[in-house]
Amino acid sequence: MEGYIDNWFTLSEEPPEIKADQNVISESIDQEKKGFDIPEKIAVLPLDENVLFPELVMPWVVHGEKWVKLVNDAVLGNKMIGVLTLRTKKEDGDNTVSAQDFYDIGVVGRISRLLKLPEDAIQILVFGLNKFRVVEWIQWDPYPMAKIEIIKEEEIKTDETEALVRNILTLFQKVVELAPYLPKEIFVAAMNIKQPSRLAHFVISNLNLDVESKQNILSTNELIEKLKKVNYYLTRELDILQIGSKIQTQIQSEMAKTQREYFLREQLKAIQRELGEMDEKTIELNELKEKIEKAKLPPEVLKEAEKELERLSRIPPVSAEYPVIRNYLDWITELPWNIRTEDSLDLKKAEKVLNEDHYDLEKVKERILEYLAVGHLKKDLKGPILCFVGPPGVGKTSLGKSIARALGRKFVRISLGGVRDEAEIRGHRRTYVGALPGRIIQGIRKAGSNNPVFMLDEVDKIGLDFRGDPSAALLEVLDPEQNSTFVDHYLAVPFDLSKVIFIATANILDTIPPALLDRMELIRIPGYTDPEKIAIARKYLIPKQSKENGIEDQTVTISDEILIKMIREYTREAGVRNLERTIATVCRKIAKDVASGKKGPFVVDEENLRKYLGKRIYFDEVMSGKDRVGVATGLAWTQTGGEILFVESSVLSGKGNLILTGNMGDIMQESARIALSCVRERAKKWKIDEKFYEKHDIHVHVPAGAIPKDGPSAGITLVVSMVSSLSQIPVKHSIAMTGEITLTGKVLPIGGIKEKSLAAYRSGIKEVVLPQENENDLDDIPADVRKKMKYHLVKTIDEVLKITLKKSPRMVKKKKTSSLQEK
Repeated sequence: MEGYIDNWFTLSEEPPEIKADQNVISESIDQEKKGFDIPEKIAVLPLDENVLFPELVMPWVVHGEKWVKLVNDAVLGNKMIGVLTLRTKKEDGDNTVSAQDFYDIGVVGRISRLLKLPEDAIQILVFGLNKFRVVEWIQWDPYPMAKIEIIKEEEIKTDETEALVRNILTLFQKVVELAPYLPKEIFVAAMNIKQPSRLAHFVISNLNLDVESKQNILSTNELIEKLKKVNYYLTRELDILQIGSKIQTQIQSEMAKTQREYFLREQLKAIQRELGEMDEKTIELNELKEKIEKAKLPPEVLKEAEKELERLSRIPPVSAEYPVIRNYLDWITELPWNIRTEDSLDLKKAEKVLNEDHYDLEKVKERILEYLAVGHLKKDLKGPILCFVGPPGVGKTSLGKSIARALGRKFVRISLGGVRDEAEIRGHRRTYVGALPGRIIQGIRKAGSNNPVFMLDEVDKIGLDFRGDPSAALLEVLDPEQNSTFVDHYLAVPFDLSKVIFIATANILDTIPPALLDRMELIRIPGYTDPEKIAIARKYLIPKQSKENGIEDQTVTISDEILIKMIREYTREAGVRNLERTIATVCRKIAKDVASGKKGPFVVDEENLRKYLGKRIYFDEVMSGKDRVGVATGLAWTQTGGEILFVESSVLSGKGNLILTGNMGDIMQESARIALSCVRERAKKWKIDEKFYEKHDIHVHVPAGAIPKDGPSAGITLVVSMVSSLSQIPVKHSIAMTGEITLTGKVLPIGGIKEKSLAAYRSGIKEVVLPQENENDLDDIPADVRKKMKYHLVKTIDEVLKITLKKSPRMVKKKKTSSLQEK
């Protein structure tokens, strides 16, 4: 509704012509009410955000053509209007009302004064006469009219009413003393009101209550109940005012204390100036100025530091901004802007260090030595971005430490696993409470030089959420063309990262964004073979764990055969992390024996190995020692290295459905569908009933259903398993296979050849079927493994079936075909 009513008490200044003493008004109402005949039908004027009470006067301003006409018509008549409060406030410009918008109980008012205002507005003064209840609504246009019923209230004075009235006056006096919105004279007016009901209305109308509470008092007819409600509202208002007063007193006390401290500090400064002494702030500023001069900052950074130091000198130490600027200057002055370590470009020393710390990894060592050789010739080492990719436990992180030791540089490592906030990389802006630089700048400060070896561990496990993408923030850090002017949000000045050697580590590449991957040079670190693990255990793990468990001076003998058992029966991994834990367990058991008084030498044989480590954990994964129908052995790559994978197929009665189980991923499910289509397309060629799918379903299951499996490399394994089930020809259990299949039966190359070959070797498999295009990858397989394994290189699925099935499908005679071929 377009501002048709404004509460009088919200006006900035009360017009002098309608000011009135409330007590005098109430007495005049008593005299005038007797001469008024209240009609049964009356025009109703809505009241917004206030309530008119009987025996009280209320001024307000009426807006809107409809409501101005209502007032003018009433003034020309008997000057009486019905005043009803709206349940909810109307929007400006909304002049529509209905019966649901009003409360049922209102007050008949008589317009005593009227003042015309600009913009079609009228200011009126209304006296409340009697309460009424709406019986029936008669009309809504041009304004609301209703048939009403007058409500009479009986005032019977009793001891209880007297007690309630006295309590109201006592509480009201306290409220008036505390409430800033009530004049002190208003209590005198309340004291002069003799009627309890009128007193209740007068007190409630002057309290800062909501419309619903005031309407509640107006609607209450029983005097005792009304007085009790007034007591309740007074008590609540008094509690609120007392709490506010207490808070105000505390604030004033704290402000006075702060002003007093400031005054005393200023006096202290004046005394120190007279004595020629410096205060703590001056001493601190001089120290910061000296640190800035010693830091030899770049020109742009020096200008920013001097600017912030000037701001700091003008801010009092008690200011909240003072420690923020102080911390910023500490970070600026403590960063190694021009401090670097000299590289020891000695290739023989570097090669010696790398060989001491790591066994094998020849390609990685060769790449690092190539980098050092280039730096030796150019006399300027710029940081390459290397990324070591491989399964856990193969030495990716420790390799970074070896590079730093070989170069004579400082080493810094940060773990990015689970980082989801971009500010972790770029820092927080100083406007935030507790802001700090990002992990890159923190690592540089920790190193104390601007050219450390910086390890970004687990870069493939960076998260992403509403706080930003940390991997995107790394793009500038790892770009040699941009990181010379890297700007941290906290510092807001460029820092040169071009001299830093960044080394990232990852288990997989799939989760690394392509843009970030493009900025790194990938160096793949495959898993170790059993002989390599034995050599690592003898050279590094056994001496290390003997020292850590206090038995380095004891003679501990572990044969190669026992180490092989530890590797195959208790670890089964691509790296050596679990192998080290297993050796540590053995060393702890021996340490216990030494502490108990036993003397060496200690020989770990098969008998006490079980005693130390318990029952074996892993067994050979070849399901049985015989060939089976529908069971094919595949090879898979995982983050922890290679694994063998069994694919089982079974032919069931049905309608040509393909049932896939075993937690297969989307790509592997697609490979299964491609394999089935390939079998259907070549069914006639392979002597399989061409309409087998009309009456049969094929169920394909990959055991270890709780482990997710995905990828296209199981394609030929799926085809072999299906063909075996349909033709009832067993698959050779001693042959494992891997390769992607196409609809036309072509075998495509896959990755992870070394890891898969090692998995087959560990499981006792002697023959492996590989795609022809993976022939060059055989060079990565250790020579001793290649000698013991036989590799079949194939181009088509027909070649695969000839090698893997006990009999080729083409050679199956019709009289020996499966029941699927019988009609």
